[in-house]
This record gives sequence, C-alpha cells and structure tokens, in this order.
Amino acid sequence: MRPTSLRSGLAVSAIALAVAASGLLAAAQDSAAAPQNDLMNATVWMETAVEYKATVQQLFKLAKTQLDAALEDPSWTAVPDKQGEGYEDLPLAIVSDLDETLLDNGNYEVSLVTRGTSYSSSEWADYVESKTSEAVPGAVEFAKYAESKGVKMFYVSNRKEPGKQATYENMEALGFPMGGNADTVLLRGGKEEWGSAKENRIAYVAENYRVVLLMGDNLGDFTDAAEGSLEERDAVLAETADRWGQDWIMFPNPEYGSWESATFGGEWSLSEDERRQKKIDAMEPWMPAE
Repeated sequence: MRPTSLRSGLAVSAIALAVAASGLLAAAQDSAAAPQNDLMNATVWMETAVEYKATVQQLFKLAKTQLDAALEDPSWTAVPDKQGEGYEDLPLAIVSDLDETLLDNGNYEVSLVTRGTSYSSSEWADYVESKTSEAVPGAVEFAKYAESKGVKMFYVSNRKEPGKQATYENMEALGFPMGGNADTVLLRGGKEEWGSAKENRIAYVAENYRVVLLMGDNLGDFTDAAEGSLEERDAVLAETADRWGQDWIMFPNPEYGSWESATFGGEWSLSEDERRQKKIDAMEPWMPAE
C-alpha cells in the first residue's frame, strides 16, 4: 500500500504546484498588461492609420481647390461679419489653428498614454519648448502653396504667448512660411484681450486682410459659440452649414477638443469616472431584442 500512497501523494503535490505556477503566471501577465486609457484608440489612429493620413491629405487638397476659387472671386471671404468696407481690395490671408490642424503633437499624446497620465498646462509648456511637434501630412505643402499665391498664413493658436519663440522655431524648421516682416503667430495672451476665444484674433487679421479660409480641428477655431451644450453646438452647425467645405475646413481630432467637454458640461472638476459616465449617457445605444 505504501508505494500507491506515495504515488498518490506525489500526484497531488504536482497538481498543487501546477496550480500555484499557473496563478503566478496569471499574476505576472496581469502586472505586465498595458493599462487601459480612454485616449488609446484615438492616438493610435492619428499616429499610425493610413485612414487618418488620407483624410487630412484630402482636406488640404480641398483647401487648395477652395483657395484657387477665392483667388478668382474678389468678394470671397470666410468671415463676412468681420470684414469692413472695401475688404475686396485687401491682401489675402488664411487663418489656421496649429495643434492637430497643421502641427502633429502625437508624441505628446503617446507620452500621456504610455505614462498613464493626463494633460497638464505646465507639462504642455515644457513640450512646446521641446520643439518636437511634427507637421500634419500635407500641411507644409499647402502652406507653401498659399504663400506662392501671395496669400499670408496666420497661425491663431491657444498655445500661450511664452511659448511663441519655441513655436516659431519649431514651425520654421518644419518648413512653414512664417510671414516675413508680419507677425503671423497669434497666440493666447499675445494681447491682453486675447484669451482662449479666437474670434477677436480672427477679426484682428480681418482688419488688414481678406480672410479667405478658416482651418481648424475644433469648433472654437471658427466660432466662439463652441462652448455651448451639445444641443447648442448642433444649432451652430446648422446655422453655419453653408460654410463647411466652402471657406471653413474642419480637420479630425478624436483625441481632445470642446466636443469632449460638451458631453459633461465642461465640469472638469468631476472625477474621471464621472466624466466617463456622462460621455456614455450622452450617447444612444442600440439594444438587441430580448
């Protein structure tokens, strides 16, 4: 009986060891698993997808087509409410946002994902000073085309004024036309009245130029009405329907923007889980029949 008992005991011990090893392996795998992050898919798409590259390249082609049309039409303006009398005789300009419209800050977003952290204004200032933004595919070529036609590119961005020199140097190194003797980089805080809303800076350009295109990745790059509720933003879209694809060109940015804060009423004091739940509540799911 002893040999049989010994074999049974050894078998039980082996099973116990296997179970323990399996548990240790599962724990190791869990600890090595990539952390979940709401920013992940949007960043992967903008950093790696040919679908993103194709989308922005075709938008720059559209912008070029519309610019050519504007060159043939002296009454063409993207901001009729901001142009004064005799604007038809003014030199031409394009007003464009920078981040995720002309500049690709994907390495910053990837850093947030891989470090499991979120945006902070102080860290963003450090990133701007690093001068490591890349150009959105097709952006430099379009800006140079505009310049070749005598059209001035104005860069209206909510980067803050202390980062202006770094932004200028980053863009110049990428090959963007920087305006010669004109100050074309108009950042938040560049003048006392220049806050995050952009319409006053657009109007500033329109004082001396016929603004033929607005370009951006956020509703706030076109109108100060961007901070409204979801319903109010839909109403703005309906009111401005004739502008989109005509003289207002919107670029895709699923990483961040006023679209996100609109889902939770701009209440950034809410916890991440609370904001996530409000985003879920803002959508209407299809439910399968029981």
